Amino acid sequence: MVYLKYLRWLVAATVLILCILAFCGKFYGVHIFDVQLVALTQNALLNTSLGLLILLTALLVVTLIFGRVYCSALCPLGILQELLMLIFSPIKKVLKKNEPFVQKHYGFSYILAAVCFGGLLGGTAVIIRHFDPYSVLGNAVGLSVYGIIFIALLAVLVFFKNRFFCTNICPIGAILGWISRCSIFKIRINPDICVRCAKCAQKCPTGSIDFKNGSINNETCIKCFNCLGSCHRSALTYGLKKNDDTAFDMGRREFLVKSGSFLLLALAFRAGLTYTKRVGQKFKKVLLPAGAGSTKEFANHCLNCNLCVQNCPMKIIKKANREFPVVHLDYSKNHCDYNCHKCSEICPSGALKPLTLKQKQRTKIGTAHIDTSVCVKCGLCVMECPRQIISKKAGHHPIVNAKECIGCGACQNACPVGAIKVKPTENQKLI
Repeated sequence: MVYLKYLRWLVAATVLILCILAFCGKFYGVHIFDVQLVALTQNALLNTSLGLLILLTALLVVTLIFGRVYCSALCPLGILQELLMLIFSPIKKVLKKNEPFVQKHYGFSYILAAVCFGGLLGGTAVIIRHFDPYSVLGNAVGLSVYGIIFIALLAVLVFFKNRFFCTNICPIGAILGWISRCSIFKIRINPDICVRCAKCAQKCPTGSIDFKNGSINNETCIKCFNCLGSCHRSALTYGLKKNDDTAFDMGRREFLVKSGSFLLLALAFRAGLTYTKRVGQKFKKVLLPAGAGSTKEFANHCLNCNLCVQNCPMKIIKKANREFPVVHLDYSKNHCDYNCHKCSEICPSGALKPLTLKQKQRTKIGTAHIDTSVCVKCGLCVMECPRQIISKKAGHHPIVNAKECIGCGACQNACPVGAIKVKPTENQKLI
């Protein structure tokens, strides 16, 4: 069974490397974020694609069969926490803070999961994008203030409580843990062999092993398999559910917390429906990448992972700011390449609808306007327009065919005197 630990580490290391390369804009040949639970859930809700629904179902079924392997092998933030644990290990040994412990489960993750997923089902990702592991990591790698602060606080939490975030805060962990509790494959302790040495508990990053009572909390256990290799007597096994397994038993406090969470889920769903309708009215209209739809749609659906920011070849997609809460376009230094649709290709959450290059070239995101009081009639805009919809007669100001203009910004970027500005359209459409 020791091989499971090394296999898991191999998968986890590969995932983390792919994530960092993608977030740095270096390589995204393997779309690892397409199987991140939050992004996949929203994409399935928005596009109702059979393929997406099958993938989401498969992810949940894998958890039902094998337990929370997602958290130990596919979640980039979870893998980062394990690296932090390795870094902190020598310091904790000196301070004698590496004693085995049993992690208490306070139920806060259920409440947070209800609020986050209730809002998501109601149509808005405004709350969940602040806790979604892959979005947080993307913010941190992109040097977003929120991402850096989050990772700094997470590092402190890891130092004192290991993977406390995964067991008591993470909304995704709460959902997967609830499913994992009924998983077919579980880790068990053989009481006839175990000598209560606590070596397994010392290796457990989530504090799921109660070595004194010889039990394992398979809800918080992330199936890292570190414990399997630590026991020299092979008292721990990972396998199919046995007939003598402890029956599913929910204490009164846990029952109340989970029941309250379902009620909160319904309230959050209703609040999400209301907030979805109002969110677009709170922010000024800005230029958005092709496939965003409208300000309201994009502000509700973008997870702020910054994957498109880092991978935009023209570097015109900017991070969220105080004026607009999600990524948006900025033509001050460059324009949108007419022959590029990378952002809609890589968006894993469905916030940007996947467009073919031909569709992108016909998607109107804005309209160019020429200030004739500033224009010097040089005609550079006419030459740079990829759609050739700007005309100019000798000695006259150029004229933009507003119906055919898609707002790519090539003319604005070419104008030497700043006479052209692209104004965003309220609802993007094919022309």
